[in-house]
Amino acid sequence: MGSTALFLLVATTLSASPAPETGTLDLGFRQLYNLQFDEAHHTFTEFMRQNPTDPMGPVSDAAAYLFSEFDRLRILQSEFWVHDEPLMDFRKPDADPAVKRRFEAALDRGQRLVDAQLAREPDNAEALMAATLRMGLHSDYLALIEKKHLAALGEVKQSRGIAERLLSKHPEYYDAWLAVGVENYLLSLKPAPVRWLLQMTGARTDHDTGVAKLRLTAEKGHYLLPFARLLLAVNDMRQNNPAQAKAKLQWLAAEFPNNRLYKEELAKLN
Repeated sequence: MGSTALFLLVATTLSASPAPETGTLDLGFRQLYNLQFDEAHHTFTEFMRQNPTDPMGPVSDAAAYLFSEFDRLRILQSEFWVHDEPLMDFRKPDADPAVKRRFEAALDRGQRLVDAQLAREPDNAEALMAATLRMGLHSDYLALIEKKHLAALGEVKQSRGIAERLLSKHPEYYDAWLAVGVENYLLSLKPAPVRWLLQMTGARTDHDTGVAKLRLTAEKGHYLLPFARLLLAVNDMRQNNPAQAKAKLQWLAAEFPNNRLYKEELAKLN
């Protein structure tokens, strides 16, 4: 299962982060969380015009393509995550081939810029963060849309490896903890025999570790703080803690009033 990636916000609404303050990029992520995907693409395009060598531009644009597909296909609804059946369903949803082409083109551009930055500076924190996000987004598409779970697992592990490389030198990059947390959390939902096989391949499947790392991003992250809070709300629902899930969803609904998903999820808890 992919790290979603995601798969994000305005700096004044988030906890402090060491990532560079780029108002245009923050605005684009805020629009993404508000499901304003056309506006987000426009904002990310402007960021790329102003910052042509920054890989976060095209990678962020790829995130907008991915989340627009997730929204259209209703992959982010709680039914998908709270119940095990959808996670084990290998039927492919009706993906939009044009969106896939744009998504992959944005990821390819981001990878070229990551490679160029890391060739000049192998431990560049921003490039490693972009690489972590890029790999997570692609693994999400493979797992949740194309249902290529083995290929997605390989990229999940790569994303986690890049994140750990970044965090070994810059532990304050709290967004990167999501890659570690998502691998452990999502793979911990698999049946015990599957978890054992995954562990044999080097995957990490510890639920408590996953939740702890997600909390780091949910409390101190930057772009990925809201997504980490959504995943923790899902975990609360799976653990039969509706009051805690409700508190997280209320924050999300107030922060992103144009996102109907949070309101729909709150209504289910009332």
